Amino acid sequence: MDASQVQVVASHPLHAEVRAELEQAARVTAGRPDAHTDAFIAFMTDRVDEALLDACPRLRIVAGALKGGDNIDVEACTRRGVWVTVVPDLLTAPTAELAVALLLALSRHVLPGDAFMRSGDFEGWRPELYGAGLDGATVGIVGMGAVGRAVEQRLAGFGCRVRGHDPVDPASTPLPELLAMSDFVVLAAPLTPESLHLVDPFAMKRGARLVNIGRGSVVSEVRVAEALAADHLAGYAADVFELEDRSRPDAPHDIPAALLQDQARTVFTPHLGSAVATVRREIERAAARNVLAVLRGERPPGAVNEILD
Repeated sequence: MDASQVQVVASHPLHAEVRAELEQAARVTAGRPDAHTDAFIAFMTDRVDEALLDACPRLRIVAGALKGGDNIDVEACTRRGVWVTVVPDLLTAPTAELAVALLLALSRHVLPGDAFMRSGDFEGWRPELYGAGLDGATVGIVGMGAVGRAVEQRLAGFGCRVRGHDPVDPASTPLPELLAMSDFVVLAAPLTPESLHLVDPFAMKRGARLVNIGRGSVVSEVRVAEALAADHLAGYAADVFELEDRSRPDAPHDIPAALLQDQARTVFTPHLGSAVATVRREIERAAARNVLAVLRGERPPGAVNEILD
């Protein structure tokens, strides 16, 4: 088929070199897919459901420029003969790096310290803003997939004791035990029906700190706010938020005000897990090559479903 007759839609603008690679085989536009779309490059902000598939009868592939596919109805795509692909590996290292950054920023009061320095009140050292170090601490990781294991590897040099819980690994530390023993808990689990609000902050050790780099809805942000208000949690840091979880029809539309207002005990970043320039370009390139494989009639390398001819 002539390239001018094939349409690839990306919901967000692509790097120029990635776009140029796709344009050898198709017309490339940015926006929402429509009835003329053959391939859709989806990002975290998209929700691929029956309604979108109804509007795109020519669609052959949903290529996720993301690691998890919880915002894509894979079963619906499979029934319609639409490939679904993800990029499983490129986000692992930068997300694990950010997890460690959040742990340190939260435990060592980096943001309150920065605000104090900018206030004009600093006159030299004072015995204040005492935090908690990682050396000798117990860090529990919930979700020991690629990201969880990468966080564990990066913490190896900090002198902390790392314990992991994974629902699919019966040999891992049981969740109640891990929450009760950990000074820090890192959420690295994907969002599934089983992991929705999996971790109750009130089940954690009093005075512990919680870091979420998995999916926002693995914990209830309302419960986190309540645990902070009750001084049960000492701090909460997150790069992911419940409002982003578009697979949930009941997802909240905003972050609880109590969390945003608690600037002394919270650290928030706007989903920066993979926000490394070179990494984002390679994620887009991997998604584009999944598209090109399908346009050639091949099985895409990042497929999470199987389409029968």
